[in-house]
Amino acid sequence: VPKGVILTHHNFISNVRTCVAMFDITSRDTVLSFLPLSHVLERMVMFAYLYAGTTIAFAESIEAVAQNLIEIKPNIMVSVPRVFEKIYARVMDNILNSSSLKRRIFFWAYRVGKKYAARQLQGEKIPASLKLKRQIAHKLVFSKIIERTGGRVRFFISGGAPLAKDIAEFFYAIGLIIYEGYGLTETAPVLAVNRPGALKFGSVGRPIPEVEIKFAPDGEILARGPNVMKGYYKKEAETREAFEGGWFHTGDIGYLDEDGFLVITDRKKDIIVTSGGKNVAPQAIENLLKTSSYISTVVVLGDRRKFLSALVVPNFEKLETLAREKGWHYTERKELINKPETVDLIKSEIDRACTGLASYERVKRIALLDHDFEIEKGEITPTLKVRRTAIENRYRELIDSLYREESSVSSDDFPSEESK
Repeated sequence: VPKGVILTHHNFISNVRTCVAMFDITSRDTVLSFLPLSHVLERMVMFAYLYAGTTIAFAESIEAVAQNLIEIKPNIMVSVPRVFEKIYARVMDNILNSSSLKRRIFFWAYRVGKKYAARQLQGEKIPASLKLKRQIAHKLVFSKIIERTGGRVRFFISGGAPLAKDIAEFFYAIGLIIYEGYGLTETAPVLAVNRPGALKFGSVGRPIPEVEIKFAPDGEILARGPNVMKGYYKKEAETREAFEGGWFHTGDIGYLDEDGFLVITDRKKDIIVTSGGKNVAPQAIENLLKTSSYISTVVVLGDRRKFLSALVVPNFEKLETLAREKGWHYTERKELINKPETVDLIKSEIDRACTGLASYERVKRIALLDHDFEIEKGEITPTLKVRRTAIENRYRELIDSLYREESSVSSDDFPSEESK
């Protein structure tokens, strides 16, 4: 049952004033809004936009965001990682399907951009030769990508779910900054965020002014500050539990690194503990798998099981294009996901993404789905976060089928939804 969160005007105002000051949001800025206004992040930033006197444009729909970016030419946009993942996948897909010459130019430019970005982040002096190469890379490659965002973006902000480090680094290298942050509805919502002058990929930034962070013995993040809620509406027991010891218990696991940046490892309730006693953070693995242009959505499973499995929704736009090119015959998506060629393709993409992971962190079996998860069915939130419990309950029989013959598991055995 959802809990009502009691947030005061003071809770919101503390976040609004802090964020407006940190990001220098002013009346000169034009912003594009597309997240639901019922979501606490978009609600707070909307207050911030109004407080600063910005010009606000509302996207016609999530599907229209790409076109609206070009039309509105915003300076700022707050988004969820899925949007950046799609942009990244589209860019890489276009490059990999281009001519050999264009591929060489792109990857040369990207290497230059990464070198330039690394020195910039470290505050190191940038050699004149590297500056010149960066200007050439911008003209030949980066400017064309930036134009697709309207060409005036000062920065993006990402929240609501973890942003893959590789994707953040990619955008920064081409000249688009994504500041990833962290917070909850109960904290109105920002607790920590990367910001101008304090950016570290793979982290959610340093705690914002007036917010205190400490950690429980199990690594759970505890917070205290002027933005923390009064409590849960008519739920005194849950409120007492959330504020045990005088600090708000976030339910997230993480740590502060040597530079004071907060790193989130996973939701406490989402941590998978295999039957062998290994703790696995599923979101980190899911982010790796979603870097494949053939994978749209993935949910990693395996709590109290011998190995990890996953439900995978292919990127059907990409997969169906490949099927036409290769002459694969099928009449509907259910048939396509059962084709050996599809299974082999997704298997190879997963194997590639899992390179470097420990054996117990690798996905051993998957089920392919012929449809994406839906908000209306309660499988994902309005900000596209996966509702794991709902998905596990809805696909219980399919998931159980992945573990029926555990003693003879092969990494080649990847059943689809229709073969359960």
